[in-house]
Amino acid sequence: MKPEMITLKHGDTTIKMPAASLAKLAVASVFAQVLPPAADVQSAYPHSAPELGAVWPGQGGFNGGLVAAHGDVPEHYLIIASKDVGDHEWGGRGIEVKGLSKTDGHTNTQVLIVNEDERKYPAADACAEYQADGHHDFYLPACAELYHCWVNVPDLFAKDTWYWSSTQRSANTAFLMYFDDGGQYYNVKYDELRVRPVRRLFI
Repeated sequence: MKPEMITLKHGDTTIKMPAASLAKLAVASVFAQVLPPAADVQSAYPHSAPELGAVWPGQGGFNGGLVAAHGDVPEHYLIIASKDVGDHEWGGRGIEVKGLSKTDGHTNTQVLIVNEDERKYPAADACAEYQADGHHDFYLPACAELYHCWVNVPDLFAKDTWYWSSTQRSANTAFLMYFDDGGQYYNVKYDELRVRPVRRLFI
């Protein structure tokens, strides 16, 4: 049985189509005019992310806030481990390690733990060895990432001690963070300072 056809003419244009198809188009047109436009669909994470400083279930620690894309690193949340991993030397005194960044602690940590100078970098090693909720991608934050933590969630850190960053200043010194006043300074690499791992949650 052939479908009932309808012919539409407008000026020099003629369209011939099944009546059922024309009915569907008419209904769709009506709904498009009376219903509000659909909202832009966003990633699930911005809407389901816990409050700043709150535990992020299944992610290995606390929500440290959203970090804007920078260079080759896309936008992501910084997850802060639920605890410090002790006091450690930065390591490599007298060696100026090449390829370290002020912003990318993940790359810094990878450079340090696979270094070719056969020296140990205890602070970076302690972070790389840390695991939580099945995640094994923690690292020693760069100085910019520690500052991000001070801006967003300073109360997650001790106020009576210094925290190492993975950012080097010279062959003998590296940058650190003091969470009591937000000061960033540098210190000799052989001192044992506090260490807190972080990881990234990409959105």
